[in-house]
Amino acid sequence: MLLIPLMIVLLAVTIILLPSYLKFINTSYEKASGNSFFETFSNKGNWGEFKIYAKLETIQIKKYLMTNLYIPTEKGHTTEVDLIMINQRGIFVFESKNYSGWIFGAENRKQWMQTFRNGIKNQFFNPIWQNKGHVKALMTASGLENSNYYYSYIVFGDDCTLKDVTVLSNEVKVIKQSQMTPYLIRDLKSMPSILTYQQVDTIYANLKRYQLADDATKALHVEKLKAIHNK
Repeated sequence: MLLIPLMIVLLAVTIILLPSYLKFINTSYEKASGNSFFETFSNKGNWGEFKIYAKLETIQIKKYLMTNLYIPTEKGHTTEVDLIMINQRGIFVFESKNYSGWIFGAENRKQWMQTFRNGIKNQFFNPIWQNKGHVKALMTASGLENSNYYYSYIVFGDDCTLKDVTVLSNEVKVIKQSQMTPYLIRDLKSMPSILTYQQVDTIYANLKRYQLADDATKALHVEKLKAIHNK
C-alpha cells in the first residue's frame, strides 16, 4: 500500500528537479566549482552562484570563468571569491547574494539591512566592501595590480527587492540576477580592450591554483571567519 504513495512522491520530486538538473548539466559549473547537482540545488548560496555562472556562460565573448576561489590575504587568512570573469576588458568580480526580502544599503555604510513583511530584520556586512576585499586579494594573486582593471558586480537573487540601495562608484554595480546579462553586455560593449590574450591567459594560470580548494582549506577559512566574527 505504501508503494503507490512513494512512487507518486518520487514522480513529483523528479518533475520538480528535472528542469533544474537539465539546466545544470548543460553548463560547466560542476567542473569549475566541484559541486554536484545536489550540493548546488540544496544550498541556496550555491544555487545563486550557479545561476550567475550559467548566465555568464551564455555571453558570447572570449573569457575564463572561475568560481569559489580561496585566495590568501595579507593578514594571513583567506577570502572566498564567488565568481570572476576574465577577458580583454578586465577582471569582473561577482559577489552573489541569493537573498529574499527588502534590501536597504549604501556604499558608504558598513551594515546593510534585509527586512521581511513579518517585521524580521537581518543586518549583513556591506557586500560592496566585501567585494572590495576580494579585488584587493585578486590584485596580488593574479599579478594584475592595477585597480582600474577590476569591476565589481553585486548580484542579488530575483526573490528580493532592492528597496533603497545607493551606489557611488562607477565601477560598482548592484543588480538582480535577471538584470545581470543586459547590464553586463552593455558594459562590455562600452569598454575598450585593455588586456592582450596572453595577459588574460597568464592571469587565469596565476589564479587557477586557488580553485577547487580541498576540505581542509575550506574548514580553516570558516574557522577563521568565526574567530573574526566572535572577536
